[in-house]
Amino acid sequence: MPREAVPVIVDVSLASSDRNYDTTVDFLEKPFRIVRIGTDGDVDRAEELIKEWTDTASVFAITGARDARTVGILSGDERAALRRLESATGDTPTTNGHRLRDVLQEWTVRKVAAERSGLFSNARTVVLGGSNHRRTARVLRESTENIKFADAILTYGLPSMLDFDALERFLGVSKWMLDKVPDVIAAPVTAPGRRFNQSMLRRAVVEADVLVATYDELMMFHLEELAGKTLITSSVSDERLEELNHRGVDLVLDDTPQPFPDVTINAAVLEALMLAATGAEESSLTDDDLLDMITSADLQPRELYPGGYKRKSRFAFVIHPLSQEYLRNVEPLNTISKVAPQVVMDGVEKAIAYAPAFKYSHVTGIVSPTGDEAEGWLITVGGTPKQLLAHDPEFTYKRLLQAADIAKKLGAQIMGLGAFTKVVGDAGVTVAKRAPLPITTGNSYSASGALWALHDAIRRLGVSEVDEQGRLRGKAMVVGATGAIGSVCARLLAMACDELWMVSPEAAKLLALKADIESENPRATIYVAATPDEALPEMDAIVTATSGAGKRVLDIMQVKPGAVITDVARPLDLSAEDVAKRPDVLVVESGEIQLPGDDIHMGNIGLPPGVAYACLAETIVLALEGRYETFTIGRNIEWPKVKEIYKLGLKHGMELATISGVNGVFTDEDIARVRDLALAGREEPAGT
Repeated sequence: MPREAVPVIVDVSLASSDRNYDTTVDFLEKPFRIVRIGTDGDVDRAEELIKEWTDTASVFAITGARDARTVGILSGDERAALRRLESATGDTPTTNGHRLRDVLQEWTVRKVAAERSGLFSNARTVVLGGSNHRRTARVLRESTENIKFADAILTYGLPSMLDFDALERFLGVSKWMLDKVPDVIAAPVTAPGRRFNQSMLRRAVVEADVLVATYDELMMFHLEELAGKTLITSSVSDERLEELNHRGVDLVLDDTPQPFPDVTINAAVLEALMLAATGAEESSLTDDDLLDMITSADLQPRELYPGGYKRKSRFAFVIHPLSQEYLRNVEPLNTISKVAPQVVMDGVEKAIAYAPAFKYSHVTGIVSPTGDEAEGWLITVGGTPKQLLAHDPEFTYKRLLQAADIAKKLGAQIMGLGAFTKVVGDAGVTVAKRAPLPITTGNSYSASGALWALHDAIRRLGVSEVDEQGRLRGKAMVVGATGAIGSVCARLLAMACDELWMVSPEAAKLLALKADIESENPRATIYVAATPDEALPEMDAIVTATSGAGKRVLDIMQVKPGAVITDVARPLDLSAEDVAKRPDVLVVESGEIQLPGDDIHMGNIGLPPGVAYACLAETIVLALEGRYETFTIGRNIEWPKVKEIYKLGLKHGMELATISGVNGVFTDEDIARVRDLALAGREEPAGT
C-alpha cells in the first residue's frame, strides 16, 4: 500500500475487532489518520496485517495482548506474541505505549491525590494485573500499604493474593518457571481449585476501596463486587462508562487522556501520534519530548463519576464495656452471671481486659447532605474502666494500638477513641504518635454536644429562665472543670449564663483556667471550688465531666428541683440509682448526635438507631470532610477546633438527637412529669 501524505497510525490489536475504527484527527495542529484493526487473538492474522500496512503506516502501535488473554481469545505467552509482531514491523517506527503509559499512570495518581487529599489514604487496593499497572501501584504505595495483586490467580490459577514484595518475586523467578510448564500439564493441576480461587478474588474485590484494572479485567465482576469502588483504568469510552455505572462504580480515573471527541484511543496510539508528530524513532523520543507534547496538547487524565459525584471515606472507632453490667448483656456471660457467684464475674472482668481487640460491627449508610458518604468499623477492646485504671497506661496503649492495626487493615483513614480509652494516660497523645493512622479523641465535639444537649434540655423543661439570645438567667456549674472536656464546657458556659462555678481538686489548674476565661470574656462572673457541695443547691444547670470511673462526684439530693444535669463522663458520673432518687431533676446523658442517612447500620451501642455518641460523631464528621488528620488529642482542647467541628457537623447534617437519660429517650410526657415535680418542689418551704 502506498504511503499517504497524511501520517497514518496503525493500531494492530490482538484484542476484539468490535472496536475497530478508521478516522482522521488533528493533533498538535497537524492532521493524522488513525486505523485500528483488531484480530480477536489471531497472532498470524496480526502479522499479516502488519505486512499489508508496512508501506502505508507512519507508525505502528502493537496492542491488546493482555486484553485478549484476559477474555480468553489469546493463549500462550503474550509477551512472545508482542515480540513477534514488533519484529514484523521492520524499519517502521513501532510502539506498545509503555513509556507514555508509565508517565500517565504515575501522573494520574499524583494529580488526583493532590486534588482530592486523602482519596488513596490507607485504601484497600486490588490490582488485577500488577505487571501491567506497576507504575500505578508504586505511586499508590506512597499512600497505602493495603495493596494486593491478583496476578497469580488470574494468570496461573494459583490460590494466592500477592502483596507488593511477593509480586516482585512472582514476576521474577516464579513466573519464569511457571511459563515453562506446558498448558496440558498446568491446566489439569490448577483446575480443581479454580472455583475457590475465583471466590478468593471476588471476596478481595468486594472488600476493596480501589481497583486497578483494564476494562476487560473488570467485566468478570458485577454490581455486588464493584458497587462503591474507585476504579483506575485506561481508555474509557462513553459506552464503557455507562456499563461501569450499571455495575455501581463510583469513580473512574482514566489514565489515558482522550483528546478526540469521536474516538477512544489507548496510550500506544497516543505515543504513536507523538512519534509521528516529531518524526522520531521510539528510541529517540525523550522524556522532554513527552512532557513537551503532553503540555502542548493540554493532555489531562480524566476523573469521571458514572452516577454523579460521590466520595466515600472510612473510619474506625474504639469502644469498650463501661461496666460489668455491660458484660452481663453478652452471651454466654449473661447466662453465666445468673448462676455464678460475684467472685466469678469479677474474675471474668479481669480476664476480658486481656482479650485482644476485635472488630465489633460494620457501620454503613452514613450520607451527608453534600453527597459524601462514610463507612466504618467499631473495634472493641475488653477492659472496663475499673480494669483499665488497675493497670498502667501502657497496658491500654498496647490494646489501642492493636485496634489501630485492625483499623488499618480494614482500610480506615482515621480512628477515634471512645469512652474511657480517650482519657487514659495522656489522652491520646502517645497513641497518636505510635498508631499507623490519624487519631482523635472526639472531645471537641463531645464538649460541643454536651452544651448543645444542656441548652435543649433547659429549653424543653422550661423551668429556668432563658433570655431571647438563649442565655441562661441563672447559675451553672462544671464538675471536673480542669479536664479536657470540662474546660471547654466551662468556656462555653461562661458565655451562656449569668454565673459560673468551676469545680476541680486541681487548684492551680483551676485558677489558671479562671484567669484565662476571664481574659477572653471579661463579663463572665466565675467562681472556683475544690468540691461542689457548698454551691450545688443554687445551680440551675450542671455539667459533670470527670474521669472518676464511678466514684461519687456530687450529692444529687442537694440539687435544686428543676435543675438540668448533663453527664458527659464515660462511665457516667451519676448512677441510675442516684438519678432515680430525684425525679424532679432532669439528668441528660451528654449530647448524642443523630447521624445523617436514612438506612444506618451500626450494631448495638446502647443508643437508638442512627444515633451516636458525640466523640464517635466527631470521627465521622472528619471522615465526611476528608480531614484524615490527628484532630483532638491531649488534655487541652483547642477552642478553635471546638467551633470548627461544630460547624462541620452542621454542614454534614449532624443534629442533636432526642435527649436521653439512664432509662432511654425522654418523651414529652417524661419531661412534663419532671417539670410538674420540679415546680411543686420549688413551692415547698425549705426544709420540709
